[in-house]
Amino acid sequence: MKNLAVERAVALARAIPKAELHIHIEGSLEPELIFALAQRNGVQLPYADVEALRAAYAFTDLQSFLDIYYAGASVLLKEADFYDMAWAYFERAKIDHVIHAEIFFDPQTHTARGVPMATVIQGLSRACADAQAKLGISASLILCFLRHLSEADAFATLEAALPYREHFIGVGLDSSEVDHPPEKFVHVFARCRELGLRIVAHAGEEGPPEYIWEALELLQAERIDHGVRCLEDPVLVAELAKRRTPLTVCPLSNLKLCVVDDLADHPMKQLLDAGLCATVNSDDPAYFGGYLNANFEQTVRALALTEADVITLAKNSFEASFVSDDQRAAMVDALDRSVGLAALA
Repeated sequence: MKNLAVERAVALARAIPKAELHIHIEGSLEPELIFALAQRNGVQLPYADVEALRAAYAFTDLQSFLDIYYAGASVLLKEADFYDMAWAYFERAKIDHVIHAEIFFDPQTHTARGVPMATVIQGLSRACADAQAKLGISASLILCFLRHLSEADAFATLEAALPYREHFIGVGLDSSEVDHPPEKFVHVFARCRELGLRIVAHAGEEGPPEYIWEALELLQAERIDHGVRCLEDPVLVAELAKRRTPLTVCPLSNLKLCVVDDLADHPMKQLLDAGLCATVNSDDPAYFGGYLNANFEQTVRALALTEADVITLAKNSFEASFVSDDQRAAMVDALDRSVGLAALA
């Protein structure tokens, strides 16, 4: 028998406006589009068809996912490819009532294959502009450094991107977390802060709580991407709550990559109960089984989250966004109106 309170919370989560702050645009590349771009660009894939590629999405950890993630990205060669990939995401985001998105992209994944930085950034930026004009979704880009590569490589990537500085608002740190602590990138992040870029970093997904401390203290991260392992350190939890440092949590990703064995064991409710600014995000939705609403729906059901929890998560997403105070107030107003309409339904 369905829990009616939970189903009301699910319905509310589906309907309300929200922001997405942890989405790797390359991770939104669906198998169908991978094959379409491969055909368009004459790229030979190591999979016979869409079904064979999707069947390979059986990950045991972060690295096993990254191996397939980078293979999928091999079809991205032209500016139109990056545009088409981002536009496909925005169309899905519109269905999920996303009204603001801050999108990660990994230029090193592409420049290492000889794709010019301009091709990557201009294709994505054009899609962001069209998302605002045609779908009413505001969007910004965050350039991420691949942490399994060197800091020197990150510096070179930053310098190559600076001619396109107006197209991205911040920098992040992603890829294989274990054995690649934030301290490895102290100098390049210091340079990014000098340039006025917003700072985020993946930490505390597979890596230990110490990586979250390093991201906060050494990189001066304004948001922690994932951060679920903070609960292992009560002092860290208290510090995150005191600072209101947002955590961009990705429940289905955590399940798919075996950070949790069952969504019913996910720490989202504990994060909220600890007073943390936790948010729901899809991470790499093409690979992890769902876009933003799917993450909300499955998490609400698995943890029996309440309508109040859902509203808090949506408000947290606006609080955590790198937008102006006026835009944030407008987003909160849109949420309040939506919640009011839902109550009348």
